[in-house]
Amino acid sequence: MPITLTPEQEAWLRAHVAAAISPRSRTPRANSSTSASRARAEDDEDLAWAKPLVDEARDAVARGEFVSLNEHKAHIEALLESLKA
Repeated sequence: MPITLTPEQEAWLRAHVAAAISPRSRTPRANSSTSASRARAEDDEDLAWAKPLVDEARDAVARGEFVSLNEHKAHIEALLESLKA
């Protein structure tokens, strides 16, 4: 899956990978899972703001206020077709 990073994101990632490189291996692979786990743990704290939004979305789904994936795809296809005309 291709991922495009902003220059700032790439710099952040490079800095964190570089910090996790083992002096013995000198490659990021040796510590990539440890580094990723640490970064996820640090980033989890930054997601506290999202909890109310997730709760709101779950409540909406419980009330039946959602669109199925197939309905959404059909809507997008119809929208794209209307733009071609």
